Amino acid sequence: MTNSIKAVIFDVFGTVVDWRTSVSNHLAPALAAKSIDIDPLELAVFWRGRYDPAMNKIRTGERGYIALDQIHLENLEQTLEHFGLDQLFNEDEKAQMNKAWEHLNPWPDSVDGLTALKSQTIIAPCSNGSIALMTRLSKFGKLPWDCILGADIAQNYKPHPDVYGACCKALRLKPQEVMMAACHNNDLKAARACGLATAFVPRPTEHGPNQTTDLSAEQDWDIVADDFKDLAEKFKNLN
Repeated sequence: MTNSIKAVIFDVFGTVVDWRTSVSNHLAPALAAKSIDIDPLELAVFWRGRYDPAMNKIRTGERGYIALDQIHLENLEQTLEHFGLDQLFNEDEKAQMNKAWEHLNPWPDSVDGLTALKSQTIIAPCSNGSIALMTRLSKFGKLPWDCILGADIAQNYKPHPDVYGACCKALRLKPQEVMMAACHNNDLKAARACGLATAFVPRPTEHGPNQTTDLSAEQDWDIVADDFKDLAEKFKNLN
C-alpha cells in the first residue's frame, strides 16, 4: 500500500471516547438528587441500547433524517419510562441529562494520538453524532479535529454507504485517499466496501469488563494498531 492517504476519519463513540463510563457518571448526580436507587451504569447501557434500532429506521427510509441529539432525547424518554422514572424529571432536567453525550471523556491515548496524526494528515470525525454534538464534544475533550464530518452532512447514519461517501466528497478526496479508523469491525467493513482504507484500534472495555465483540481485527485491515499513538506511528510508516 502506498502512502497516498490524505485524510483519516474516525468513529467517535467507543473509538475516541468512553461513552459507557462518561454517560454513567453524568447521570449519577441527577439520580442521586432525587434519591433514585438505580445503578446509573444500568441506565446508561439501556439508553445506549436504543441507539442502533432508532437509527435503523432512518437508514431504511422508515423515518426521515433527524439529528442524533433528538434521537438521544427520545431514547432517554423511553429509557426513563422503562425504569418508571419518566414522571420524576421535567423537560429541562431531561435536556440536561441528554447533554451527557457532549461530555464524554476521551480514552487516555486519544488526544495525544490524534495530535500526532494531525501533524501528518487531515483528521476528522466520521460520526453518527450531529455537527453540534461533535463540536461541543470536541471542545469538552480537547479533540484536535481539522473539521467535523459524518451523519449531518450525509443526512443518514453509518454504516449506510452515503455517510462514508459524503465525508470523502466534503474533503474533495477519492475514497482510496481516505482511511476510516474505528474499534468496530462492522464500521470498517462498510467503509472498505465503499473503497476507503481502514484502520482498527481495539477498545476492549467499551462495553465493560466482559466485552466479547471487537476484541481483535476480523479482517486484514490496512492498519491494526494497539492505540492511537501506535496508529500515528504506523501511519507514518505506510509505504
